[in-house]
Amino acid sequence: MDARSKAQQRAAGAALSAKRGETKVSDLQGASRDMYDSMTEAELEEMASTSHDDLPERKSDT
Repeated sequence: MDARSKAQQRAAGAALSAKRGETKVSDLQGASRDMYDSMTEAELEEMASTSHDDLPERKSDT
């Protein structure tokens, strides 16, 4: 699963860091906390490694 925005990619990176024990889980908030709880390390790694060159900052609502 590829990230759909740069914000989603950053949230996945933060969740992945916590999943690996590099940062504290208590430091996570919002989407990154939800991702930490619901996704595997492999899923997070795939999302965080998405090339962000052509991604929007945030996904549009339309």
